Amino acid sequence: MERIPLGPGFDDGKVFRSVFAAYPDALLVVDQQGLIVLANPAALDLLGYSGDELIGLNVEQLVPDAVRPRHATYRHGYAKAPRARPMGRQLDLTARRRDGSEVMVEIALSPLHSDGLPYVVAAIRAIDGYPRVQAALKRARYAEQLAHFGRLMVDAADSHALLLQVPAIVTDALEVDTAVILMLEPNGLAFRITAGTGLPPGTAIGDLIANDVERFSRGVVAEGKSKVIRDLAEESGIRLPGQWRDMGYASGIVVPVSDRGRVVGTLTVGACAAERFGEDEERFLDSLSSMLATLLQREKSEEALRHSQRLESVGQLTGGIAHDFNNLLTVISGNLQVLEDVPGCADDPSIRPLIASAMRATRRGAELTGKLLAFSRRQVLQPAVIDARALLESLADMLRRTLDQRIAIHVEAEDALCMADPVQLESALLNIAINARDAMPQGGTLSFACRIAPALPTPLTLDEPERVGQAYVAISVADTGEGMSEAVKARAFEPFFTTKDAGRGTGLGLATVYGFARQSHGAVGLQSAIGIGTTLTLYLPLVRDDGSDDDEASAASSGPPPTPSGLPPGLRVLVVEDDAEVRSIVRKFLDTMGCEAHFCATAEEALPVLASDAPLGLLLTDIALGAGLRGTELADAAKKLRPGLPVLLMSGFSTDLLGGPGAWELLRKPYTRAELESAIRKVLRAAQ
Repeated sequence: MERIPLGPGFDDGKVFRSVFAAYPDALLVVDQQGLIVLANPAALDLLGYSGDELIGLNVEQLVPDAVRPRHATYRHGYAKAPRARPMGRQLDLTARRRDGSEVMVEIALSPLHSDGLPYVVAAIRAIDGYPRVQAALKRARYAEQLAHFGRLMVDAADSHALLLQVPAIVTDALEVDTAVILMLEPNGLAFRITAGTGLPPGTAIGDLIANDVERFSRGVVAEGKSKVIRDLAEESGIRLPGQWRDMGYASGIVVPVSDRGRVVGTLTVGACAAERFGEDEERFLDSLSSMLATLLQREKSEEALRHSQRLESVGQLTGGIAHDFNNLLTVISGNLQVLEDVPGCADDPSIRPLIASAMRATRRGAELTGKLLAFSRRQVLQPAVIDARALLESLADMLRRTLDQRIAIHVEAEDALCMADPVQLESALLNIAINARDAMPQGGTLSFACRIAPALPTPLTLDEPERVGQAYVAISVADTGEGMSEAVKARAFEPFFTTKDAGRGTGLGLATVYGFARQSHGAVGLQSAIGIGTTLTLYLPLVRDDGSDDDEASAASSGPPPTPSGLPPGLRVLVVEDDAEVRSIVRKFLDTMGCEAHFCATAEEALPVLASDAPLGLLLTDIALGAGLRGTELADAAKKLRPGLPVLLMSGFSTDLLGGPGAWELLRKPYTRAELESAIRKVLRAAQ
């Protein structure tokens, strides 16, 4: 190496020691074994050592554990062919401080072997403060936070709990003061604080913020684009609420949160320093907003599933209760009918009114169980093709004459045919209209609408893959009443849930509407907001102009009961009924009709009778027969064992249990003696 010329009187040893000590970068002199023999003060400061602690330390101790083996291999290779290496060639070097922390560095190597010295000088410079490095580190931190949030989304069992963590993730990643998720209320007049961190005193999750105050959020919702507020003091047209302004926010960024292409809220982030947000922060929040939208959609889907499962469970429970209650009503009403014919009762004017009152009570009980069966989708339906527009206009005319005159009624309907039970559909619409009237005690507007929907809205689904592609008739009833809170909406279709005063409602109105819609292979949608009103929409299968629906008609109306024509004298009836008291009532009814009856409690008991030579003129069986065979299975067996034998089924359940539309005649419980006789006549005539 060429020697550096020195001026006269220059003390090179003293000068070089001074330069070594004053040099701003950390300098280490390392021998061939990797031991540090000399270190300047900058090295002590950078690496966190004091005094002579670095002297004699192996340089490998300054390398992070993860890369130490690789560094040792590199150092040994370098020792065989030492060469100068300037700074700036690598950005991924890391030094380990005495306390275990790490610092990103650049390192230059200068071998002294050409001067006969077995040393290498390492110049080390911390680069954490470099703008380009800071930007790269920041982007890497943002990417890691997004990846971390993605992992949380995959593993999270509770979407809502994860949603509440989002603001904390944002403030940690961006190192800012506050982050808030604001969801737009259905009426568009306010934002609701759904999740947040760094909220002002007196502000809490669930609070409302007026839309006319949060002007920057309103603009983001309207335009669907992010907005960066670099300096709130210089931004015109932005007015923060008082408690937020008092927090001293100087800059902010707002990104839209969308749900299926529609902006439904914002992710709002604030900092007390001006010029805090740039393109990197905007890209990070845009990416997080997209993931947040997915999370919100999943939360809605999970809540819809939980709601559906809850209603399904309640439906199964209420359906079972209604079935048992119908048996009790059959016994009660049957015995009352028998009492009417007892001479002592028939001739006593004080007893007959009591029997009549009790009979009216059993009919009301039957109506109640009918509503329970409607909710649980086990009522007996008689579907037919319905002109939805004509039905709405007729219903509106009737309501104009009966409702409060302060309620204006409008109809806006397209021509559309749907498949449903006309009696149950009209009852469902009346239920909705009555609820609407009660929600408008001071008057308002009741609107009926009808349109063709090519498919169900996304939140409404049917577990019927065979009906993919089915079109629907959407029948809506809207009011301008008080509206429902989110808590009320969540329970609106539950049986026995009501917000009316005690004695003013059973809580079964909307429950029966829900059950009717689902049993009709349709759905029901609910939109409501406090102070705006409520809209309920029934979606029923569309019927094309040729008379067929998009899938296949569920069933045809069975028509009115036939005209009584008398029973054959001595008709032998095989009765299968698992309830002993119901069997007793059926026996009394059949005795008065002049029939001879043989009774079995289970289908298994009845099979040998059907297989025998015993003369039989009719099989009368309940459908639900406990743990054994169903009545429908017994009827199928009877068809094989005794072709042509008339069969009449009894149940409080729906035609869905019959094994197919129109397969068997069904008598719904509770029934009167006259209804039983009429049903028997009908099946006997059909078998002739």
